Amino acid sequence: MRARALAAGSSRMSRLAGSAQPTALARLAAAGFLALVLVMSLAACGGGGSATVSGIGATSADETDGPAYTLPDQVLLAPMDDATATVANDSAIDTSHVADGYVSAHATSDIRLKFLVTSGDQTYAYDIPGDGTPTSFPLNMGDGAYTFRVMRNTSGNNYVEINSAAADVALSSEFAPYLRPNVFCNYTGDSACVAKAAELAAGAQNEGDVVRAVFDYVTENVTYDNDKAAELANAEGYIPDPDETLASGSGICFDYASLGAAMLRSLGIPTRIVTGYVSPSNIYHAWIMVYIDGSWHSARLSVDPDTWTRVDLTFAAGSGSTDYVGDGKEYTDRFIY
Repeated sequence: MRARALAAGSSRMSRLAGSAQPTALARLAAAGFLALVLVMSLAACGGGGSATVSGIGATSADETDGPAYTLPDQVLLAPMDDATATVANDSAIDTSHVADGYVSAHATSDIRLKFLVTSGDQTYAYDIPGDGTPTSFPLNMGDGAYTFRVMRNTSGNNYVEINSAAADVALSSEFAPYLRPNVFCNYTGDSACVAKAAELAAGAQNEGDVVRAVFDYVTENVTYDNDKAAELANAEGYIPDPDETLASGSGICFDYASLGAAMLRSLGIPTRIVTGYVSPSNIYHAWIMVYIDGSWHSARLSVDPDTWTRVDLTFAAGSGSTDYVGDGKEYTDRFIY
């Protein structure tokens, strides 16, 4: 892993950068509570695109630059430590890895559960499986005081707290939340997407080469699944599986973003999953943003060093019904993972 990604005391704190604006929960019984869980809406998304994507397939200079790249010695994962967890009502919350950019939890219940991550006046709400599977969630609101709550549904949109924990978070770097797996890009050291990513990056000379290799592979080997998009248009709680997308070679925008993020994070490239809206019809959509110490300039994409750059794999793949594909010109970020 690069020294930059692990350096403590980075001057650029991880934050929503004024773009993603999750709504704080005024009270848990509020009618809009479930709308905060964005996996419910993502099935309706489609194309979008990088603001810098143009001339897909055109021939022109395709150049990368930057310091030499080497594969990380190890893939950074997100283990959960039950020995240090706060346990209550068949649930556990582990805050021992908050410096690494994530919190973990698991719970067992036949009733629907939510996991809330709150810092200041911002709250992210997630579905958490009820089968006891450990799940990690990103600390994407930067340094500060956080509270974490496991909530059990009582009726309608009403939930009751069954477990809680708190932590003062000081991230090891601003990139920490975007270098490990989480609920929306779940992988392990044995995942097929991790092995494929290492294969793709084996000959990379710099980080621009890494991004280009993953971009090319995903956009050339994954097609947009219009039937899946239609089936999930009104579904709740969809969570992508990078290995499933890799194996099937198809997916919706959330699948593209999840697979791209899993591959790049496993290679040590800070990668955000972003959800929001794309023009012209405010289609709900998902894409990624990457941060590299080099550059990649081509007819397809322009990625500059030391800044977050949007990469819309779905749009670049060039497939998908017009009912789900935007024009890739204007984006509104809403949530970052």
